[in-house]
Amino acid sequence: MRTRTTTVSAGLAAALATVLLLTGCTASGGSPKGKDGGSSAAAPAPVAPGGGSGFEGPRPQDQNLLAWTGDPNDAGHVTAQSVAGVAGRVTLVRIVLREQITWSNIWLGLAGIDPNAQLSQNFLGVYDASGTLRASTADISPQLMTDAIAKPFPLAKPFTAAPGTYFIALLLNGTWATNGLTLKATGAGISVNAGLTPPNLRYSTLLTGQTSLPATVNLGEQSTGTINTGWGSQWYAIS
Repeated sequence: MRTRTTTVSAGLAAALATVLLLTGCTASGGSPKGKDGGSSAAAPAPVAPGGGSGFEGPRPQDQNLLAWTGDPNDAGHVTAQSVAGVAGRVTLVRIVLREQITWSNIWLGLAGIDPNAQLSQNFLGVYDASGTLRASTADISPQLMTDAIAKPFPLAKPFTAAPGTYFIALLLNGTWATNGLTLKATGAGISVNAGLTPPNLRYSTLLTGQTSLPATVNLGEQSTGTINTGWGSQWYAIS
């Protein structure tokens, strides 16, 4: 019995040695080796620049836009204001550009229309961080009466916008039903200006009784009174 057991053990040892040889295990560490001498372990997944996973969420370019105040998928809220609340006021929405673009259009999310509205002297425009009007549209009143969708409003003259802070300006005039003429926005409410003070408010209003966009505005006079009643966080984009 002893001789037979020894024989079997010797056979097992020989078989084990053969397996180790075939799998390429080294005598020192026992780590498998590939044909080229390197590790046969799977190569690590490539890491995106900056160390991220490679997914950074939706970008304006995904929808043929150059910039936006936020993903339009998040603009599920609707803002409405009375004529007394916003007519003649310049509403400003801050947007930060991180690369130079040619700014040709302002996209506005029009959520609802009032077919009985009487609109005139309504404009969109762009102010830079110094409060200088860089460009504006023609009267957009006709476009506010049709097609409650997100749509572009062309600037009268496109301009080159360097990286920096800008303010999209909206001026409404006329008469309309408060819950008829409405714009798409986020649901941020009065929290939209958290941590900010003039002249860097993200959403604000300026002046009263305006029938056109002034050539310059004093951003230090930004007000949140109307914004805090629910008129804020309008969605805009640039193309």
